[in-house]
Amino acid sequence: MEFNHFDDRGNAVMVDVSAKQASMRTATAAAEVLMSNELLTAIRTSAVAKGDVLGVARLAGIMAAKRTPELIPLSHPLALHSVTVDFEQDNGAGRIEIRCTVRAFERTGVEMEAMTGAAVAALTIYDMCKGSDKSISIGAIRLLYKEGGKSGVYRREEGR
Repeated sequence: MEFNHFDDRGNAVMVDVSAKQASMRTATAAAEVLMSNELLTAIRTSAVAKGDVLGVARLAGIMAAKRTPELIPLSHPLALHSVTVDFEQDNGAGRIEIRCTVRAFERTGVEMEAMTGAAVAALTIYDMCKGSDKSISIGAIRLLYKEGGKSGVYRREEGR
């Protein structure tokens, strides 16, 4: 396996993408936040003391995707064209699934931006709700879909 974030002496380097052709890149990542059904009801009915939990988490996810190069050392600064953060609530399971989709016409993919957006949105839900329930858990941060570039389309299989 070739590790292209290292030079021939083993030093970490930013990959040179200057010779690559720009193309439309899209990635969708997800994260899960697990909590009590009571807390999920409070989020859904805007009864959490800190306010609009999902609205703030959406903004945090968008901001995080845009700032990925400041957080992930070897990622490239990209001109993002679209970042969306959506939430699916499962009231019976006390679960919110976050989906962050990022699009850009660039020379490298936007998977890290989508994953960073989903992760920070999940952390924001925790932060806004920790006063009500410290047992909230965050997990299953994963890439669901990507397209564009040399490697083509990737779609996560159900259950993986």
